[in-house]
Amino acid sequence: MITKVQKEKGVIFMETKIIGKELKITDALNDYVEKKLERIDKYFEDAKADVTLKTEKNIQKAEICVLANGERFRAEVEDKDMYASIDKDIDILEGQIRKFKTKREKAMRDGSLKAFEPATDHVAEITNEIIKTSYYEIKPITPEDAVLELQEHPTHNFLAFINVETGKVCVIHKLKDGKNYGLVEPEA
Repeated sequence: MITKVQKEKGVIFMETKIIGKELKITDALNDYVEKKLERIDKYFEDAKADVTLKTEKNIQKAEICVLANGERFRAEVEDKDMYASIDKDIDILEGQIRKFKTKREKAMRDGSLKAFEPATDHVAEITNEIIKTSYYEIKPITPEDAVLELQEHPTHNFLAFINVETGKVCVIHKLKDGKNYGLVEPEA
């Protein structure tokens, strides 16, 4: 879906593609995404946004990828509420963009050679940033039950839970061999 985003200075064309997986994109949801993307659009003359919204059981996942000025910014958040997922994605993206712009401005100010290099069509890789936040309830269960629950979700690599035997918060995780599991339990 291609939309026009209105701004005070005129009409800015921001190509926006919104996809729903296991979820129907309503007009209200579409309008909400477009309104929130205005916060990102203000940083660029021309930008493209790919938004994927999906629901899995009671988890609402929003993934937003923005391409602008040859750079790629991405955020993915899971929450119980789709609107909260979208809000958190926008906050993450805005932080990434501000950090990127600050680095670029500093490089320009310092007169470094990077400032004089011609722009390339490469996509910058995001590193050392939190780009995904997941929220879920921690249940009091046994480590054996935690293994069973982790097996129910083949895409998950770990599960945090409260060990009913010790009362401590623990993490069960899949080992690299793909057959066994590890248990992380605090000493204190």
